[in-house]
Amino acid sequence: MPHIPGPAYRAIPGPSVMPEEVLRAMHRPAPNIYGGDLEVLTAGLIPDLRRVARTDGAATIYIGNGHAAWEAALANTIAPGEAVLVPCTGRFGHGWAEMAEALGAEPQILDFGKQAPVDMDRLDAALRADKTHRIKAVLATHVDTSTSVLNDIAAMRAVLDDTGHPALLMADCIASLACDRFEMDAWGVDVMVAASQKGLMVPPGLAFVFFNARAAEKRKHMPRVSRYWDWTPRADPELFYQYFCGTAPTHHLFGLRAALDMIHAEGMEAIWTRHETLAHAIWAAADAWQEGGALRLNLANPAHRSHAVTSLSLPAPKGTELRHWVEAELGVTLGIGLGMAEPGSYAADGFFRFGHMGHVNGHMIMGLLGAVEAGLTALDVPHGRGALEAAAAVLATGGGAPRSG
Repeated sequence: MPHIPGPAYRAIPGPSVMPEEVLRAMHRPAPNIYGGDLEVLTAGLIPDLRRVARTDGAATIYIGNGHAAWEAALANTIAPGEAVLVPCTGRFGHGWAEMAEALGAEPQILDFGKQAPVDMDRLDAALRADKTHRIKAVLATHVDTSTSVLNDIAAMRAVLDDTGHPALLMADCIASLACDRFEMDAWGVDVMVAASQKGLMVPPGLAFVFFNARAAEKRKHMPRVSRYWDWTPRADPELFYQYFCGTAPTHHLFGLRAALDMIHAEGMEAIWTRHETLAHAIWAAADAWQEGGALRLNLANPAHRSHAVTSLSLPAPKGTELRHWVEAELGVTLGIGLGMAEPGSYAADGFFRFGHMGHVNGHMIMGLLGAVEAGLTALDVPHGRGALEAAAAVLATGGGAPRSG
């Protein structure tokens, strides 16, 4: 691999690009972990996390990744032997179901494949068939990072309400928080999980669980919750260490403080609009490449696509070859096609992803698209023309999509 001067660009769906403000905030000596400034800083993070989640409920912080957030949410609400309904639109829905099964729950999976969102009629039928209400929660993935499918969480709440089913609605927003519009309270979500390394722009290592009064009541009736996973002392600590059940993740907290300051300075509506515009620029380029070419967007309907990640394919093994070429020659790293085919199979070398979440802007996206255009040309991959012009036109007009909010 040749030496490429200048910064590399990790255009992967997490860990996302970390702003200089976050890196500088973390570059400091270890603080006093027994109180003082760190205690004040941590207490201030909680209301600002709630603002990002759009909730008046509780916010808790765990030292862990997205899988830790899954386990924490389940440990506080689902007892062994209880059933959960898991509508799956990609690898991460199945992953949450596997976590539930490992904890002794009984997942009932509704599989919608890899190229479609949750069908509300099928969800409705599954809930109506549960006459005895064995299902205690619906585990919904807002954005599946593998397929880039965006699911309608508010519509799932409407189905639960229409059927009169008492199950909790739990949303995985690991890929979507601070990227795609999400309204926890307005959409009737009882539990939401997230992580630090995507839209929140902080290194991997923090997991977040938000919950409302309905979920807190379910926690009260759990037969047991391990001390570490118990969200009760974390949500209302009497002593500082209880926020984390031990030593605080000090430098991650400094980085998170800087990231939240940036998020609130820009404003959630502006952040959602920025991600929407950049996503439409990417899709415009991909549409041009698709014309008479071999490249394909995973989702034909733009309404079903996330604004944080885009899943694409080429005839195998061109997807892997493209990833390798743009990284080796131009310093741009694309995401692997996670969960789209069996690992190690020939088909797996056809899939790849663009991450466009968090600290991204127009010139970064144009650089990403230019790198891919160069790679397609260098590898003699058939592709349509005018991709960069199409993306530039979206950015020049500031849209390509109706504004939300």
